[in-house]
Amino acid sequence: MDMSSITSAWVAGWTVSRGTPSAVVEPWGYRIDVGLPTHVFRHVLPAPDAVSVGKLCAEITEPNAWLKVMAGPEEVAEWITPGWTVPDDPGFMMTKALDAGARPPAPEGYARTTETRDGVIRVRIVAPDGTLAARGQLAPTGPTAVADQIETHPDHRRRGLGANVMRTLEAAGAQAGAVTGVLSATRDGLALYDSLGWRHEGPLTGIVRGV
Repeated sequence: MDMSSITSAWVAGWTVSRGTPSAVVEPWGYRIDVGLPTHVFRHVLPAPDAVSVGKLCAEITEPNAWLKVMAGPEEVAEWITPGWTVPDDPGFMMTKALDAGARPPAPEGYARTTETRDGVIRVRIVAPDGTLAARGQLAPTGPTAVADQIETHPDHRRRGLGANVMRTLEAAGAQAGAVTGVLSATRDGLALYDSLGWRHEGPLTGIVRGV
């Protein structure tokens, strides 16, 4: 998949995963109305440059608006105008061929649930005391599926829970008919996805309009 196709798949799956309206196609990419106080809307640019990013930065004045651009933070920092910042959390677009093999057993001592609701597959791993230890979700949209909100509670890290969530989601996505997984990794999650065979396809940088 090229970056344009990866971005299109990510946008489609992200909107399903987060329950937002479908993305609106624009000349420069996509607009998603997120509707949160700290994330009002986002513009996603699969092929950004100084002109397109600078133009949007000049036109958008609403606080907590975001741009998500497929370029590195150092490059993007040179394109933005006053009032916009690049948070210190670079993203990484990744893909993987999904395998419909057997799902792994639940981690020893933990309980795992898998449910599908509103087109989203959700996996939860619960600790013996009943608290949530790890979670994640996957939104299949035809041949691709987007993994999203993969989290492990700090008290339960380094026990293989994140890998268990991901392998469970990957198998469920393949069984739902998806062929390729797509995700946006944070710096903290990159090592996990690398270890599971996800391939780094390119950078993703967020830009936010200040208050």
